[in-house]
Amino acid sequence: MLVSGAVVTRWWCPPSVRARILRAFGASIGTGTNIRHNVRIHWPWKLEVGDDTWIGEGAYLLNLEPITLGSDVCISQQAMLCTGSHDARSPSFEFDNAPIVVEDGVWVAARATVLRGVRVGARAVVGATALVTSDVPADAVVLGARGVTRTEQR
Repeated sequence: MLVSGAVVTRWWCPPSVRARILRAFGASIGTGTNIRHNVRIHWPWKLEVGDDTWIGEGAYLLNLEPITLGSDVCISQQAMLCTGSHDARSPSFEFDNAPIVVEDGVWVAARATVLRGVRVGARAVVGATALVTSDVPADAVVLGARGVTRTEQR
């Protein structure tokens, strides 16, 4: 947390240095990946990123469980990928966590949220502000419009 807050998230830290620091803490990050400033990654050792992936400013990867991002992925500004939840029916409010997988060529647009246990199929688009609670097929488009999310095939 100290290294992340003091160096990794800062605008003056070059993306190549960011990637090296995250690798030093256990992340697997491919070549050509650009992690912009102010990106929050909870546990680097539970992050795997392919080649030529872009993670935009202000994105938050709450990876209590593993998050896997393929190659040629774009996680846009202020998007959130959250692997953690709780069982609201449990008297002790137990954890209900699960990993997230984002396959090659996916675009998760600005302020979209992908929740635990979701797999986003190759080349899918998750539109701005969309809330994704279940798997997205390859080549699908998920839109968040007027508070309603709909899925369509491209």
